[in-house]
Amino acid sequence: MDRIQLIKKAKQARELSYSPYSKFAVGAVLLCKDGSEFLGANIENASYPLCMCAERNAIFNAMLHGKTKDDFVCLALIANSPTPCSPCGACRQVISELMPKDALIIMANDNGDIKEVSVDQLLPFAFNKDDLK
Repeated sequence: MDRIQLIKKAKQARELSYSPYSKFAVGAVLLCKDGSEFLGANIENASYPLCMCAERNAIFNAMLHGKTKDDFVCLALIANSPTPCSPCGACRQVISELMPKDALIIMANDNGDIKEVSVDQLLPFAFNKDDLK
């Protein structure tokens, strides 16, 4: 897996962002074991709760194409932020349920800063299906 290539793909996905309100465009790419890649970009709405983040769009895109948690290897995301772009809390919850705990999350920015963590490190003590018993 070429991390720099994944970040470039995430940057290409960012071009698809619809972010007229925040002006904060985010792109993401989800890599699967078979080498397939699924893009996501943030899509905003004047009614802010209806917005959708790039990370979730990439994961949902893959799932709509028949991929499952067992297929996912890595999620890369990028934004023009001062530090590597980190997933919001809602995305962290979705990532913790729909990706393997050891999957790699690559967070980047336009300055070339990169931070890598596992899903487990991204959201320790995640709420999951076992908590519903």
